Amino acid sequence: LLVPLAPTIAEGLAQVDAVYRAAEKLIARKYNQRSLKADEGGLAPPFEGIATMLADAAESVAAAGYTLGQDVALAVDVASSHFYEAGHYHLAGQRLTAQEMTARIADLVRQYHIVSVEDALAEDDWPHWPALRSTLAPLNALTLGDDFLCTNPVRIRRAIDEKCADALLLKVNQIGTLTEAAEALRLARSANWRVTVSARSGETEDDWLADLAVGWSADQIKVGSVRQSERLAKYNRLLEIEAATGWPVVAWPG
Repeated sequence: LLVPLAPTIAEGLAQVDAVYRAAEKLIARKYNQRSLKADEGGLAPPFEGIATMLADAAESVAAAGYTLGQDVALAVDVASSHFYEAGHYHLAGQRLTAQEMTARIADLVRQYHIVSVEDALAEDDWPHWPALRSTLAPLNALTLGDDFLCTNPVRIRRAIDEKCADALLLKVNQIGTLTEAAEALRLARSANWRVTVSARSGETEDDWLADLAVGWSADQIKVGSVRQSERLAKYNRLLEIEAATGWPVVAWPG
């Protein structure tokens, strides 16, 4: 995931588009592949592995004329629950403990200027989330919960009490109502967490989520690629809000 560090939505979208174009050229040259996209519009070449994926992202940022960590940062959605089994993480041919998984994530954060790590551990691996958070916090990377928290006030309260995370991925569709989502937001803010408002995987061109993110003062918004219309609709609405109101968008961490 690209995280533009520009002070406005307009500048940030220009950065993302430039990096995307550079990545398309890299993929054509390196993988001899057209711009095939994943479900939410991200580019999906046959990377050799995790390090290659992040290195290619860093190269694309540089090719677009930006400095990684200064103009553009990276974030990752690890989705660890999908490769967690019997107390271990089965990743890239390795069988890792939670401690080893945390160390692996921390190494990547240091190397690639990663500012947010989503679901770095499995959703039910509660005992090890506090150590993950205490490892990432000094590196200025958010410990973000999506599958882990499910925008669910019950899970958020427990995560706050046990110091498991410091950021909430807020998806209204996960919890079902705006009232419950607002309670999730209130809890996160009471713990001084960051909040990332997120779209769902299956989306329409309705742009209401942009208004929600602004109205609820989200720190970030995560809606997908600029190359798919149902995603671009939200970005276009943010541009409209910015142009009409002068709404200040502050660079990361905001």
